[in-house]
Amino acid sequence: MSDSSLPKDHYVIIALDFADAESALTFVRQLKPKYCALKVGFELFVAAGPALVETLVSQGFRVFLDLKFHDIPNTVASACAAASKLGVWMVNIHASGGPKMITAAREALDCQATGPAPLLIAVTVLTSMDQDTLHQIGVARKIPEVVDHWATMAADHGCDGVVCSAQEVAAIRAQNRAEFLTVTPGIRLPEDAKDDQHRIFTPEQAQTVGVSHIVVGRPITCSQDPQAALMKFYTAFTSA
Repeated sequence: MSDSSLPKDHYVIIALDFADAESALTFVRQLKPKYCALKVGFELFVAAGPALVETLVSQGFRVFLDLKFHDIPNTVASACAAASKLGVWMVNIHASGGPKMITAAREALDCQATGPAPLLIAVTVLTSMDQDTLHQIGVARKIPEVVDHWATMAADHGCDGVVCSAQEVAAIRAQNRAEFLTVTPGIRLPEDAKDDQHRIFTPEQAQTVGVSHIVVGRPITCSQDPQAALMKFYTAFTSA
């Protein structure tokens, strides 16, 4: 297992949902690394590539590489090894890939690391999905049951935590060790638009149920003062 300890100042993860490196870097220059980590997802990684990740790391940011790897175990292991070489702080996979894939990812990260290995986080049920959507893709069980099962499987096979809705955190906490991380998107202040998130919580609510890391995108990235917007979430989450 990797070192899952994290300074309090990095409990807020900002989703860099930008179309190109220039836009992302212009935004990032307005932030203080002390108060956040940065999430690089599909759009930005495809547009800007590994070089952007390395630039962000060199600027003192912890980077969550959010590519949600899901493939045969050997392919996922190779992808995780490549991510580790970039110096990322956290990488994620889909829990639905199963035990062998999860184990392969964990072993690959541990083998590549010269210091603490990147944190390995498993995606459970996306926060944009509701029960009807889950049924449409052929999953008959209730969302909390699916999340709990996948989270326990992820923990048993080497993950440091899961991506989940704040609604499922209490059950996950009850089934797993205290340091098991819960990374939660769908966080909004009361005055924020819901956008495409369905199962949302405020920062205060997230902290109360035991969320370890909140992920925030548009309420910060679309703000005229990103650092001030970040501090609203940071203060609400850490002082609740």
